[in-house]
Amino acid sequence: MKSPLSTAVLIALCGVAGFSARWLGLPLPFMMGPLLVSGLMSTMLARHLPEEFAFLGGLRLVFIAVIGLMIGTQITPSLFAEAKGLAISVAALGVFVVLSTGYNYTVFRRIGGFDRPTAFYSSAPGGLYESIAFGENAGADTSRLVLQQFLRVITVVTLLPIGLSLWHGAPLGSSAGMTMAQAEVPLSHLPIIAVAVIGGIALGAVCRLPARQLTGPLVVGAALSLSGLVQMDIPQWLVNLAQVVIGASLGTRFKGTTRNTLAMGAALSLLSVGGMLCLAALMASLLSPITAEPFDVMLISFAPGGVTEMALVALSLPANPALVTLYHIIRILITVVGLSFSAHWFKPRL
Repeated sequence: MKSPLSTAVLIALCGVAGFSARWLGLPLPFMMGPLLVSGLMSTMLARHLPEEFAFLGGLRLVFIAVIGLMIGTQITPSLFAEAKGLAISVAALGVFVVLSTGYNYTVFRRIGGFDRPTAFYSSAPGGLYESIAFGENAGADTSRLVLQQFLRVITVVTLLPIGLSLWHGAPLGSSAGMTMAQAEVPLSHLPIIAVAVIGGIALGAVCRLPARQLTGPLVVGAALSLSGLVQMDIPQWLVNLAQVVIGASLGTRFKGTTRNTLAMGAALSLLSVGGMLCLAALMASLLSPITAEPFDVMLISFAPGGVTEMALVALSLPANPALVTLYHIIRILITVVGLSFSAHWFKPRL
């Protein structure tokens, strides 16, 4: 049952986990801490949860929209002037999506033993919700597909910030206290934020944007930022709460997953993400001289997952987080278009 009380208790526990993760210096602590706690409860302690417990999905959608709005407010006219070699980068992103999908398909089909639809839609390096929707229509194994797509995002946002922190010899991103939010924002700003969030959600739905719950509010935030009509500041506590809710809801997706299935999925995810990050590193090394952006900035721009954390890491490199986000949105768009054209390869499930 979708119990508001159960959801509230879970969010409270995950909030404590978020502060604990920040104390430990984990990347994206207010999402990773709750995700770990929620995931452990959903797998290890599943028998103690209500039989039909499900996270309130509408609540998660609202807070994803908050993150999208925050990122959108970082888009300024100077962003496009900074995006040198964007046409070449877009072409490179297309190559990255095709090669990553082919590599992942081999991993999931040959090593994981997945059927064709499950292997193909698990291979998508972006468009998490769209790939799951297409896969369900094609008759894919939904539980495996959802597991692999979520593990892709989780693995990237965990490994890459840690790897970059080790490389630079200092914490980066949210573990270093970086944020795109404002520490002190008057409560009088909340009604404006609420209207912008609602408008963004509606825009994403009407225009059928990819990752609409994120990109719709992002477009609204960008429009307000570029027009200069409204000063849109997002309070830090709201961003932290949004990440707690998102992390808690992601963890509940693992309910009913056995330890063996989770272990196998994690191993396949490490193999898949490892290959994609190597390819991203190659693309970054080739594009860095063309775009005049440092290698690590291009690396996080191509990394297949974690738009929010990649944007936060960009703040401490330093780099424009909106530029990094732009690359990720383009990657998602290319992936979703590719999935749409590929749908006819699989017979719909009757």
